Amino acid sequence: MGHLIEIREMYKIYAIGDEPVHALDGVSLSVDDGEFVAIMGSSGSGKSTMLNILGCLDTPTRGSYLLDGTEVAKRSAAELAHIRNRKLGFVFQNFNLLPRTSALENVELPDLYMGRLSPRERRRRALELLGRVGLGGRHSHTPAQLSGGQQQRVAIARALMNNPPVLFADEPTGNLDTKSSVEIMNLFTELSAEGITIVMVTHEDDIAAYAKRHIVMRDGRIMRDDKNDGGAKKTTEEVSRFVKEALERK
Repeated sequence: MGHLIEIREMYKIYAIGDEPVHALDGVSLSVDDGEFVAIMGSSGSGKSTMLNILGCLDTPTRGSYLLDGTEVAKRSAAELAHIRNRKLGFVFQNFNLLPRTSALENVELPDLYMGRLSPRERRRRALELLGRVGLGGRHSHTPAQLSGGQQQRVAIARALMNNPPVLFADEPTGNLDTKSSVEIMNLFTELSAEGITIVMVTHEDDIAAYAKRHIVMRDGRIMRDDKNDGGAKKTTEEVSRFVKEALERK
């Protein structure tokens, strides 16, 4: 496995009044192809800024970012949009589905932008993905006709539409009940086992426990980075202890 993601000396600096605020403060990080990574930290730690830059939704103030071997740190907005459409899938806390369109049409959307498939192949692919996430019989339903967990499954199917090498998830269970959260995380675990790279931001220890690697951030820096090479799921207590120790470091 090679590095799918590699950032070096990454800074993101905002000007708040006369004071510079380092949302990212010299961060270096690599993620291998096929890893399942959870990025954790309290509010203001830099984890969301990190995800936005890794997902080509924002650009760093300075530093290097190699995505699948290509430097993307200084690309234009149009170039970043093209990279997102071709290489990245996104799952958000609020699902971000189009409310007046069916589950099938929501899943088809990424290829409508890319135009790589014929309409027939696009529909076949979308139906296949809805079946993959357990919604084969709900393709004609609108988001209002689906539960929160089902809406998130549609969002995951949509994120996979263009076969991206990496899936970014931003608090993917934040609006779900416990049962739906477990179902979504079991689906992520299955996708990870199939070789899809997943980078997830979460503040919930029990959700992070599903990942094989845990990164804790504070004040724009990585405080701890723990690889679980054996692949066994950590208990919530182990993750809680790991985060607590990281945040207590000076």
